[in-house]
Amino acid sequence: MNRIVSLGRFISGHFVWFVLAAAAIAYFQPALAIWVVPYVPYLLGIVMFGMGMTLKRSDFADVFKAPKEVALGVAAHYLIMPLTSLAICTLFQLPDAIAVGVILVGCCPSGTAANVMCYLAKGDVALGVSIGTVTTFIAPLMLPVLLLLLAGRWVSIPAVSMFINVLEIVVVPVILGLLVNTFLGEKVRRATEALPLVSTSAILLIIGGVVAANSANLFKREMLILIPVVIMINLIGSAIAFFASRLLGIDHVKSRSISFETGTQNSALGLSLALAFFSPAAAIPGTLFSVWQNISGPMLASYWAGKKAIKAEKKTNGAPDPVN
Repeated sequence: MNRIVSLGRFISGHFVWFVLAAAAIAYFQPALAIWVVPYVPYLLGIVMFGMGMTLKRSDFADVFKAPKEVALGVAAHYLIMPLTSLAICTLFQLPDAIAVGVILVGCCPSGTAANVMCYLAKGDVALGVSIGTVTTFIAPLMLPVLLLLLAGRWVSIPAVSMFINVLEIVVVPVILGLLVNTFLGEKVRRATEALPLVSTSAILLIIGGVVAANSANLFKREMLILIPVVIMINLIGSAIAFFASRLLGIDHVKSRSISFETGTQNSALGLSLALAFFSPAAAIPGTLFSVWQNISGPMLASYWAGKKAIKAEKKTNGAPDPVN
């Protein structure tokens, strides 16, 4: 078990490299990964069950300890990211199938990686978990409604079917994981330690399947434009959320968490929904977004963590604390 735990931590700590490796293998040898496509919803269900296993009843109590910050974080996530995605799709005049994939990623709930980034950046982890939990539980309603409003002009949005699908592959597994952790917590404690390996492996398989399904078209000129698109959405969304929080009087530590919870998406959900309701091409933005957010997130977290360490050192030495 110790080896499994260590391997899970190693993969999580170097996740972006494993994502790139999985994508490269699937691109050059698509036959090795194409079999994954029909099983993407089940793999996502495993990831979400793992998320539920990490939740505790106290996490829900934390929502009410900081209602203003949680409400702001949830509102920022479901306003800033979808509208930023729509604006950039319009700016770049993306093809219909690609545009719906971009907006789909922008409308997804917060990714579980955001909690890790909050911790690394020395942000408010409890606040981050609260925001991520709320965005996940209301995703069955918010995601189809937002897609209908923002992407309905490009493609037909099966809102009711999508509501049911998100409920089945996101909310139900999270609730089951929470129940298992609540009633069998001590008995499954050792198994819980293996969850990072299980979750990261499932996400790598999903990404590999999507790349394999799009291997023939992945590097066409109209696809390459997606690289700056996903970078812009992530950076703009995170920046707006952070500075809006600061302007509304939220302190620096909590604003970091709101920034990560806004800019980090559950891209695996976007991939699953793209394959289920649209086309393999619509899943490409989610794949690229997953790679990029695992590059930008640790970079920003390292910057903020270093900044806090410098401030602490200056306080220790009697130096004045700079104003943020």
